[in-house]
Amino acid sequence: MADYREAPLATRPKTLDPNEYFNLSPEQRRAEEARGAVRANLKRQYQLQLNNPHRKELIEDPALTRWVYARANPYAHFRPTNKTSLLGAMFGVVPLFALYYIFKTDRDRKEEQIKAGTLERKFSLSS
Repeated sequence: MADYREAPLATRPKTLDPNEYFNLSPEQRRAEEARGAVRANLKRQYQLQLNNPHRKELIEDPALTRWVYARANPYAHFRPTNKTSLLGAMFGVVPLFALYYIFKTDRDRKEEQIKAGTLERKFSLSS
């Protein structure tokens, strides 16, 4: 862990933070163990329902329901940030201006060559 470097745009994971990893108080350890026990109990109940051979009803998983709803309605949960604004500009606006610049300069160069009489036209329909 000594050679771990911080990423410039991300925080250090909790598992690699020595203050959070080694210096936990007994209350924090008990709270994490209690949360782990609740998660394990919920997982066990879900597995029992899922593997019940006499099951007749549909099993509702609230986490899966929330995930499907968020995937179906992305704009209701969208939050504009610097990163999303930058990505939107990079992939939405910059390509339009780049293509405009490329086509405009190519057309202007061809028009100048046509006016000067130096454009060699490879395919001529009226020859």
